[in-house]
Amino acid sequence: MELIEKTVRTDTIFEGRIVRLHVDRVELPNGHVTTREVVEHPGGVCILPLDDEDMVTLVKQYRYPFHQVICELPAGKLDAGEGHRLCALRELKEEVGMTPDELIYLGALYSSPGFSGEIIHLYLAKGLHQGACQPDEDEFLELVRVPFDELVEQVMKCGVADGKTVAAVLKAKTLLGR
Repeated sequence: MELIEKTVRTDTIFEGRIVRLHVDRVELPNGHVTTREVVEHPGGVCILPLDDEDMVTLVKQYRYPFHQVICELPAGKLDAGEGHRLCALRELKEEVGMTPDELIYLGALYSSPGFSGEIIHLYLAKGLHQGACQPDEDEFLELVRVPFDELVEQVMKCGVADGKTVAAVLKAKTLLGR
């Protein structure tokens, strides 16, 4: 059986600054028709900045959907036409004021494939040079430095719940052979 679903009709429900929501009528492999709600997102990046002292710089920020402050790796969305590598360099500079000598691609993550088309590209940044942060005018961040091994432990004990951070930390841990 072919697993492909065929789009019959698309209705755009909402178009905002960051996301677009549409409801599609689709034909399933067995011929039945149903609906799919889809959030289109331009995609983004997440960067694990690991310095020469084996410390990782994270950002604390208020995340409105959860109504709480969350500690996560620097990240951000792709601008129109922007490549994910350039976006990673830009976000690292804006959020934590760093530029890397080395930017290692760790792969892509489908953040929530059941309803969202968002793809997050993960990076490990090394050979860091510290400069001034340049957050967007609507970003309010607090920087936190944590030893890499402690961050891995926090991830494993569910002390870090942000999915992109968890994925980047575990991929970096494997890449670094730890």
